[in-house]
Amino acid sequence: MLPSKQARAYAPPVVVATDPGRERYEGEEVSPVKLASAEPVSTFSVDVDTGAYANMRRFVSAGQLPPQAAVRTEEMINYFRYDYPRPQSRDVPFSITTDVATTPWNENTYLMRIGLRGYDIDRAERPSANLVFLMDVSGSMNSADKLPLVKTALSGLAGELGPQDTVSIVVYAGAAGLVLEPTNSTAQIRRALSQLSAGGSTAGGAGLELAYNIAEDNFIEGGVNRVILATDGDFNVGVSDRDALIEMIEQKRDSGITLTTLGFGTGNYNEAMMEQIANHGNGNYAYIDSALEAKKVLGDEMSSTLFTIAKDVKIQVEFNPAVISQYRLVGYENRALREEDFDNDAVDAGDIGAGHQVTAIYEVVPTGTRGWIAPRRYEDRPTSEAERRMAEAAHVKLRFKLPDGETSRLVDRVVASDALMDAQAPRGDFAFAAAVAAYGQLLRGDELMKDFTHVDVGELAGRQSNFLRQEFVELNALAGSMRGGG
Repeated sequence: MLPSKQARAYAPPVVVATDPGRERYEGEEVSPVKLASAEPVSTFSVDVDTGAYANMRRFVSAGQLPPQAAVRTEEMINYFRYDYPRPQSRDVPFSITTDVATTPWNENTYLMRIGLRGYDIDRAERPSANLVFLMDVSGSMNSADKLPLVKTALSGLAGELGPQDTVSIVVYAGAAGLVLEPTNSTAQIRRALSQLSAGGSTAGGAGLELAYNIAEDNFIEGGVNRVILATDGDFNVGVSDRDALIEMIEQKRDSGITLTTLGFGTGNYNEAMMEQIANHGNGNYAYIDSALEAKKVLGDEMSSTLFTIAKDVKIQVEFNPAVISQYRLVGYENRALREEDFDNDAVDAGDIGAGHQVTAIYEVVPTGTRGWIAPRRYEDRPTSEAERRMAEAAHVKLRFKLPDGETSRLVDRVVASDALMDAQAPRGDFAFAAAVAAYGQLLRGDELMKDFTHVDVGELAGRQSNFLRQEFVELNALAGSMRGGG
């Protein structure tokens, strides 16, 4: 969480009216309801991206509701930190928390929350980093909310370097070029950044290839090797086909070079490109809409985000149909995996960096309670094994690999049936997470939110002392006013 003194230094987002019709998003349909008797297992990859939240904030701050396709509820939930315990040891690099509460928007369902928290590392522990800043300086970046903000963001990151870290700068417009050889000098990095200006078309593919080549030439064994791409995503010259880009990015990922994407700007913003290539590059995606967000992402968080503590992290939940009849996962639509992918170590999944948190929320219907789907005429009774394990509502499993490992490890937790019987209305952190989840689903047009409104979201979120949470409450009120107060 940001300390209160940073709230006083808050610089509001650069608000630029935009035509969302020119921007590119690839939203998925809202997760469907599943019958536990037919599909008891839910499997997905973790997601530590936060770009959808900052992008939403940009729209709402400009007096517009974001396109539904731009809203990924899990990224909104994961934008905030929660009070999960620290891991007890590094053998399992993250703690696992499960809890259950009644659902604020549906009296017949419960919310089951799964929370992960990675261990923190001290600055002295950090491995050396070989970073390549890949900057879009094409004509489309020539506005106040683009290249000037990129310079501010990357200049801040330059100030976080350790003595063994190096930064190179590659730019691309009509062609790609290296403008700064690898250096540890913050002054040289900032001087090179200050001299950049925007103009020309967008040879993004060529820029990526050159950036990866520079990263390979300066590869640090056992260190962090990452390309950090800053752009509005408007690739229009060279290798612009996304499938070809993804294939190249996956090949480089497998060689140990990861990719972080930082999105900027409005109007022609290609978020679909930014989010997907970061996923395939084993990195993360963030949207930068203000100097404050730049500091949060590239100062307060990037020093730990860069350092992976667990890779290919997958979550699988098996619901006991004798206890849970129906369920749905809130968000994570584009992170869904097949059941067989969970045990397959060849299937790529999300990584967790030092200090990262991941939160997932399921909405579940207890057996015998009215759910979203009416009872079927020929529905089978739960199996004898399910009934024998009536004390278990769900079995939560996680697979992960250590950063230098190729074989996954398994940890699991059981959610007891008593957790449902003892459940109360969500409080504290859980209430705030539920409020953010509800807000995201309202923006997505989720028809299962019944008559829950933005006013209800604000009441659920409650009074907050943390600046970013206070800002969320204000954004929710603004969104509600755009919907006529509801």
